[in-house]
Amino acid sequence: MSGGSRSLPARPSLRFLRLEAKRRLAAGEFPTLHEAQAAIAWEHGLPSWAALKQACAQARLPESPEPAQESHALAQLRWLISRFSDAGRPGWTPPADDELAEHFDDRLLAVVPAGRLVAQLGKAVPKTPDLREELVVLGQAPLEAHVQLAGTRYLAVVDADPPHRLTGLRGFPLAERITDPRLTAPPPVHIYGTFPDQTVGRAPEAPEAPEAPEAETAELLAIADDAFSQLGLAALVLAGGEPGRPGWVVAKGYADLDRAEVLDAGRRFAAPGVTALVTATAVLRLVAEGRFGLDAAANDHLRTVRLADDAITVRQLLSHAGGVDNPAELYADSVPDLVTLYGPVVPCSGPRGTARPSNGGYAVLGQLIADVTGMSYARASTRLVLDPLGMRDSRFPARAADIGADAVTGYTVTPEGVFSPAPARVPTVSAVAGLWSTGPDLVRLGTTWSSLLPAALARQALTVQAEPEPGGYRVGLGWLLGQNDDTAVHSGAGLNDVAFLRVRVRDLRTHVVLTNRAIMLNSIDARLRQAWNH
Repeated sequence: MSGGSRSLPARPSLRFLRLEAKRRLAAGEFPTLHEAQAAIAWEHGLPSWAALKQACAQARLPESPEPAQESHALAQLRWLISRFSDAGRPGWTPPADDELAEHFDDRLLAVVPAGRLVAQLGKAVPKTPDLREELVVLGQAPLEAHVQLAGTRYLAVVDADPPHRLTGLRGFPLAERITDPRLTAPPPVHIYGTFPDQTVGRAPEAPEAPEAPEAETAELLAIADDAFSQLGLAALVLAGGEPGRPGWVVAKGYADLDRAEVLDAGRRFAAPGVTALVTATAVLRLVAEGRFGLDAAANDHLRTVRLADDAITVRQLLSHAGGVDNPAELYADSVPDLVTLYGPVVPCSGPRGTARPSNGGYAVLGQLIADVTGMSYARASTRLVLDPLGMRDSRFPARAADIGADAVTGYTVTPEGVFSPAPARVPTVSAVAGLWSTGPDLVRLGTTWSSLLPAALARQALTVQAEPEPGGYRVGLGWLLGQNDDTAVHSGAGLNDVAFLRVRVRDLRTHVVLTNRAIMLNSIDARLRQAWNH
């Protein structure tokens, strides 16, 4: 059947549709529950039960208000498109330094100098004419825009202060741009139904559908399949769990393409951004032990460096509200000490009291942990967090050479659409991005971090501590908190990797996404939230 003969109501009930499928199975209309569910989906004009579930979940979501005005980031993108769309054609004049400075923030131009930026954009347009295609807006907020041009998605971020210059711009080629012959065949996939022993089995059934675990497994596999077919990946891990129940992992692709090493759940990925959950939990453990208070001035306990502002508190650092400047260098062959990155005094030129994501603030928290415990950040965080939670497969390599052969290879995509192994490097700030971990270990982190803390302190961590800039997240003690839902997030993107962890606040039900190529995970997260009942 196709095309459907009836439409979904405005507020569809998936529970009612499941009961209908059971009734029709009991009546003998279908030999299996799966076939009954598929038939009901087809009758509603949808190709599968998974698609029907997604439609029901989407219908229950509150409508997102439209921005009061077009995103400042989108306005800058439109300037960029209009200015560079004729690059490479006769008569086109590249923008001079002063024109670029009107649209690109000084911090971005410090990393990519004006001449190199113009050269990169000018060369890219004739080869891949994205800027001459129609712009598709996938999402926008006052200071951020997510768009698609031809076969590439872009994320643009601008400064909060007028003239809202670009502070970040990154492109992510989609699968249609990938031509690598090593991925012409469907990548292998493994499903692990329990861990830590990684016994192969089915993914656990969703709470609303204990009668159909096969359908839930199929939905998770469909999410992984669609991510590969749409986003262009070499390796992907999806993992989830909740306190007191077995977790699950779906691992798809290759840990190393040149060696054709199939990915499994035991391979380590870089965990940029998610590392901050380890840092925040370690700091909160020290607070619980009475080493310092949340509202203590951080400078009262720092020994190796000092903040330029003596009034900044531990709470403000945890909630990204201290205004600490970010380091200029983000990756190196080995982890430098903080004095090498900043000098003896860490500048604090950002806004105080407003949540603005700050790698610099967490760099200082990492030093605070080291100074108070008398150990390195890596050793102290391992003792305070990793070891107590049983995260045996997680570590903080101090040098690129220490990452290890059991870690996945990171990749970039060449202009020709081929995966190219990226040189191994480590983040300069271990407290933000230095953790290498597995899907199962990160699920343990998400589901059990609060067990290390007094209940009241754990609740504070998931309570708003600082309000955001326009369009930003509210922030707890480290956690980014949703505006209209019951979830909290830690996430980040590195040079060639992305890590994402979302928990449901009321019960710490967790899902994790890991890749070894930098992409945007919005679509994967949205589907996991529906499948995993966030």
